[in-house]
Amino acid sequence: MEAKRLTEEPTIHETADVKKSIIGSWTDIGPNSKIEESIIGDYTYTSGDVQIIYSEIGKFCSIATNVRIHPVNHPTWRVTQHHLTYRRVQYGFDSQDDEEFFQWRKDHKVTVGHDVWIGHGAIIMPGVTIGTGAVIGAGAIVTKDIPPYMIAVGVPASPLKERFPKEITDELLKIEWWNWDRQQLEECFEDLKDVERFIKKYGQGSSID
Repeated sequence: MEAKRLTEEPTIHETADVKKSIIGSWTDIGPNSKIEESIIGDYTYTSGDVQIIYSEIGKFCSIATNVRIHPVNHPTWRVTQHHLTYRRVQYGFDSQDDEEFFQWRKDHKVTVGHDVWIGHGAIIMPGVTIGTGAVIGAGAIVTKDIPPYMIAVGVPASPLKERFPKEITDELLKIEWWNWDRQQLEECFEDLKDVERFIKKYGQGSSID
């Protein structure tokens, strides 16, 4: 079977549902993924059955099967938390839905940095920020911000360990390789496999030109 070939045009599976969203170049949106009112950065991919709403996802992110980013929130402070009080039209209580409540959900967007790996079945709660280079373990429920290049696991998710020593993390964040264009990535491709060589060549204000 011939391997899938991605292009600058987003690859969106025929069973995926993408609404009011911006999808970057070299992206791959997997089967039964549902993306709504979100931004998906270049080279990011979703495996099957992923749901993302009201979120901004960086470049080069790896999002595994059954991940949920920004799950539905209910108004627990009201007499009833059932969605009839905000999906009013559906239940025949009003001619307009409660836009104030939906705006409240949008205002608590999820922000995911670049080169983040989110494992199978993880849930990222509203309002959370995940730093660039982080890893979210399978089945984790993320309720608080996760720093860059941190591995976080558990329910609720908590930091387990850093991917690299602080000096390497700081250099990677300064280099910002995820913002390089396609030509630069092709020229430096082999160096992406070796973090020490990469830092030595492109760190400390080095130029890739």
